[in-house]
Amino acid sequence: MSATTHGQSTGNTGTARSRKAEANARDHRDHRDHRDHRDHRTLALAVIATGMLMIILDGSIVTVAMPAIQQDLGFTPVGLSWVVNAYLIAFGSLLLLAGRLGDLLGRKRMFLVGTAVFTAASLLAGVATSPAVLVGARFLQGVGSAMASAVGLGILVTLFPQPRERSRAIAVFSFTGAAGASIGQVLGGVLTDALNWHWIFFINLPIGVAALAVGAAVLPGDRGLGLRAGADVLGALLVTAGLMLGIYTVVQVEHTGWTSLRTLALGAVALLLLAGFVVRQARARTPLMPLRLLRSRNVVGANLVQMLMVAALFSFQILVALHLQKVLGYGAAKTGLAMLPAAVVIGAVSLGVSARLNARFGERRVLLAGLLLLAALLALLTRLPANAHYLTDLFPVFLLAAGFGLALPALTSLGMSSASEDDAGLASGLFNTTQQIGMAAGVAVLSTLAASRTDDRLTEGHSLPEALTSGYHLAFATGTALLLAAFTAAWTILRTGGR
Repeated sequence: MSATTHGQSTGNTGTARSRKAEANARDHRDHRDHRDHRDHRTLALAVIATGMLMIILDGSIVTVAMPAIQQDLGFTPVGLSWVVNAYLIAFGSLLLLAGRLGDLLGRKRMFLVGTAVFTAASLLAGVATSPAVLVGARFLQGVGSAMASAVGLGILVTLFPQPRERSRAIAVFSFTGAAGASIGQVLGGVLTDALNWHWIFFINLPIGVAALAVGAAVLPGDRGLGLRAGADVLGALLVTAGLMLGIYTVVQVEHTGWTSLRTLALGAVALLLLAGFVVRQARARTPLMPLRLLRSRNVVGANLVQMLMVAALFSFQILVALHLQKVLGYGAAKTGLAMLPAAVVIGAVSLGVSARLNARFGERRVLLAGLLLLAALLALLTRLPANAHYLTDLFPVFLLAAGFGLALPALTSLGMSSASEDDAGLASGLFNTTQQIGMAAGVAVLSTLAASRTDDRLTEGHSLPEALTSGYHLAFATGTALLLAAFTAAWTILRTGGR
């Protein structure tokens, strides 16, 4: 072999090694970038879930502390209801508007501003020394909650575009809702008994500050479409006024009655405002809510099913707690601990199996299975005795709450299934709005039915525990019927199969 040939061979070998080294370095960089991107998205999901946890936690933690708040600040019984109603009216009426503004102005910006408003309002509520200040702070909390939660799902679905990843992310998101409700009941009792009711609001401060700090760094930035793409001021006024008046009417039903002139008149005006909003959206050049979103059977069906399901499950979330306290004599903290197994089961199903079941069988089938389990849960509660034993009468029933862990992630996926990147915030706001409408309707209908049946039984001479139990039985039976209606709607409207 000549020297020239040997030199060329050596040079080729060196070039090949250099190319291999460059390829290895490039692969290493790509792997590192992929890992960093994955870690970044995980942190972003954690921020969104934390924000949802804080909002749900606040909603359930307040109900436990209501007697202490009333005694300390001197609320009247009617005035005390506004500690909940002020939050619910602001939250439910602004979700749709906040979701669309997130698409127009940027979902990250909307989430961070909403979290900041909610955190500041929590501080104001914690230092409140009069009913007026507390009710005002609760209204501001509702505004902040609407801004943050309206775009949370929108950020999530754009952050996880692949179906399998999205299913896992939605499962985490859904779990935080169940966890927040259950933890709130336990924590509310513990904080109120050990310290005072002010701390149920102060606990939001470190959570909110942490979510703001991490969220500013890891949430994906988006400039939004710009206000010109949906600057429909009249539409915004119509939908906000219609929802606010409608929710106000529903939450006041317990005091005014369903057939009173006041209820019927306010309800009619609310419906006219919402109908005017729909007409406006069909004609506006830049609609606030493009009606193309409602052409999807899955979106319409999922939101209808959610309203029915949430309305029914009020009877489980609230009335079971009332039965434990008013009939069985449990304290606030003990009530929260007694209901903890339901949250554990929901969490295990949401995080452990829901994403895999959705991928294998399709969201529609998983949703139907979950609704049947929930209907069985409420049907069994209609037989709950006044002298119920926890281990034999309640604990086995709580295990059927696994249906919620199946239904909610599947329902959320269906509700967001037709959302484009430009409409993700709007779809998220719509999904959250129907949830709040269902909750308000469930509170009004089921609590009114239970109270009416209880009064009838007391008039007939039954003892208070027996009368209360009979009232709860009627509410549980009505909730069962609502879940069967949700099952029928899911069966006939939704269209998905196994993947």
